[in-house]
Amino acid sequence: MELQRTLAKSASLSGPALHNGGNVTLTIHPAPAGHGYKFRRTDLPDEPIVDALVDYVKTVERSTTLVQGNAKIQTVEHVLSALAGLGVDNALIEMDANEPPIADGSAAPYVALIQQAGIVDQESVRAPFELGQPIHLETSGGSIMSVFPHAGFKISCTQANHDGRFTQYLSLEITPEVYAREIAPARTFVHYEDVKDLMEKGLIKGGSLENALVIRGESVLSKEPLRFADEFVRHKILDIIGDLALAGRPLRGHVVAVRPGHGPNTELARAIAKRHSDLLAMAPTPVTSSSPVMDINEVMRVLPHRYPFLMVDRVVEFDGETKAVGVKCVSINEPFFQGHFPGHPVMPGVLQLEAMAQVASIVMMRKSENTGKIGYFMSADEVKFRKPVFPGDTLFIHVEMLKARKNLGKASCKCVVNGDVVSEGVLLFGIINK
Repeated sequence: MELQRTLAKSASLSGPALHNGGNVTLTIHPAPAGHGYKFRRTDLPDEPIVDALVDYVKTVERSTTLVQGNAKIQTVEHVLSALAGLGVDNALIEMDANEPPIADGSAAPYVALIQQAGIVDQESVRAPFELGQPIHLETSGGSIMSVFPHAGFKISCTQANHDGRFTQYLSLEITPEVYAREIAPARTFVHYEDVKDLMEKGLIKGGSLENALVIRGESVLSKEPLRFADEFVRHKILDIIGDLALAGRPLRGHVVAVRPGHGPNTELARAIAKRHSDLLAMAPTPVTSSSPVMDINEVMRVLPHRYPFLMVDRVVEFDGETKAVGVKCVSINEPFFQGHFPGHPVMPGVLQLEAMAQVASIVMMRKSENTGKIGYFMSADEVKFRKPVFPGDTLFIHVEMLKARKNLGKASCKCVVNGDVVSEGVLLFGIINK
């Protein structure tokens, strides 16, 4: 049985960023089980959090950029690659700018930072996504990305330029030891003819021969010799690991990549995340009192709500102390369908918000100090209703607590039907005595 892992203590790294060129300090902190990877912008008001998830990928030109709300994090792939490559599941990555330090252009400085902090096991079990059927995609640019069932995590990668120069192939079983030795030291690279175009776009302001390899004709320009004869393909594997970390959980599978890049990598991460959501939506979940789930009787022991306002039929998954997935089976017999678009019944969006709040309350009520209390819905921010919910749909209500203090809770929530997000929001609620 594998356990989740985090850092033993915090550790910091400072230096210039690759694209904006500014100086930045990055600190990686330990995080609780089920937290995953999150970035915090300490230079912005309220220090917003950006979840390292493929849902928030904004741009993929020469790096992977995340945007959540008004907060942006650029070039996330190297630090995420180091965390995932070393088997760290949970970390809070704090930065005082919008881009991590580029360091020497590889992930080796981040590996050293993580090793300096130390890695410790946590009490919760690790739950990697084990692929049952292959996933395959091809892009108009000639990239081919596939992942096949495999007991471990393996990557076979072919790196080829558009003219066939510096074609390289490497296949490795990725373990923390292999990653630190064979992948992390490989540096980023760029073609000389692309440099002017990138600079005109306001990119690579912090780039130099100290943190990148430059391919010019048949030569490679660098401050030091190549670290590997096939350093280019190794860095491509480094990027694949970092981008696939955005799928939201560790992967067990064999990734086969031909001419990968941040765009194809993140599309594969998106396909993996969707496959997991689809399986979660379809798989029957046994409900027994000994399982880490709650049936309707247990839900009613925690929540004061009753028909017709109880919006949670059961809870099918708890992940640590901060995440849960609840289920609401939407029936034509729901009383609100009688007056909400008669002849075209649609579940009211406000009731989807109520369902999110009820699952969030269940997460808070699991704490012993909240026993016997109730949660009052206080506010909803960043609310979006993306698709209608009809009778016969099964609503999967995903909740993650962002903050949980003595009498206040803040949660990021979304409702999912058949793998598609139908509504989402960030909810604030108070915990009071009955």
